[in-house]
Amino acid sequence: MKLVTFLEPSNPVPLVGALTDDGVNIVSLERSAQALKKNEAGCFRDMISFLNGAEQARDAAMETMDFALSENAPGMIVPYHDAVLLSPVPRPESIRDCMAFENHIINCIRKAGLKKLAPADEYIERKLGRRWSLAYRLNQTFYKQPLYYKSNRFTVVGHDADVMIPSFTRQMDYELEFGVFLWKRGKDIPVEKAREYIGAYTIFNDFSARDIQLNEQKGRLGPAKGKDFDTGNAIGPYLVTTDEIQDPYSLDMSASVNGELWSKGSSSDMHWRFEDIIAHISRSETVYPGEFIGSGTCSGKEGCGCGLEMGRYLKSGDVVELTVEKLGTLRNRVV
Repeated sequence: MKLVTFLEPSNPVPLVGALTDDGVNIVSLERSAQALKKNEAGCFRDMISFLNGAEQARDAAMETMDFALSENAPGMIVPYHDAVLLSPVPRPESIRDCMAFENHIINCIRKAGLKKLAPADEYIERKLGRRWSLAYRLNQTFYKQPLYYKSNRFTVVGHDADVMIPSFTRQMDYELEFGVFLWKRGKDIPVEKAREYIGAYTIFNDFSARDIQLNEQKGRLGPAKGKDFDTGNAIGPYLVTTDEIQDPYSLDMSASVNGELWSKGSSSDMHWRFEDIIAHISRSETVYPGEFIGSGTCSGKEGCGCGLEMGRYLKSGDVVELTVEKLGTLRNRVV
């Protein structure tokens, strides 16, 4: 099931909907559930309520959707082209973004840290293997535990929203990512149970002011303003419930700018999987429905997942499209 938060024409109140299989229409779940007189109508008040409802809310949404499509009553079904998509969860309970792809951090160490020594380090890796490279040796913490930072949950936008380049940067960047929303509360979650806490998958573009990020991290803290600015977190276009994704670690991923392919990769290149990350985060810490966890930048055997790794940055007017197999395409314009 593909779930959206959307606005109708002349209605400022966000609605939770389910996208029809053909992508032509959106079913308003709360209205349809009220017409069906289902007790679970409150689960569709907003997407946080849906996630708190977990499997019960998902099953109720399926029944509600079938009812709406059979009745086709006024107000239950909205044409997709008439709707404005917001982020499927306009204000997540929290945002944690991880660094799950090994190649991303290796590439960044070479580009931003080793600089002129990077070609020599790449040569060492080709001849002797990665474990002999300087980038690998500088990256030991990554291999010991999942790494993440906490982002600003108030700066989230959705599909087709404009993303403002902050006034303080000259190196605006995108990141090819996907992520998960949790739908169960838990603490000290074992890896083998962690998949049960994932309610849905979606695409994530963690826009970044790279010059600011790299400078502030010299202070051994951050990222902070390199990531925190209005409209800096794009999530969408919809949530895809876990029953539709049999293997989240075999998804093709790509990024294009103005129609030109910049990045290509696969979720199979994740060094840390979401189950590992959830187990790590929940150690002596309770996690809650509605919290979001990003994968970090998808870089791997097929290419780099952001501009920093390639020395390419965005300019005003650029349209960035992230596509993840089975999760759709998230499109944003930077202005």
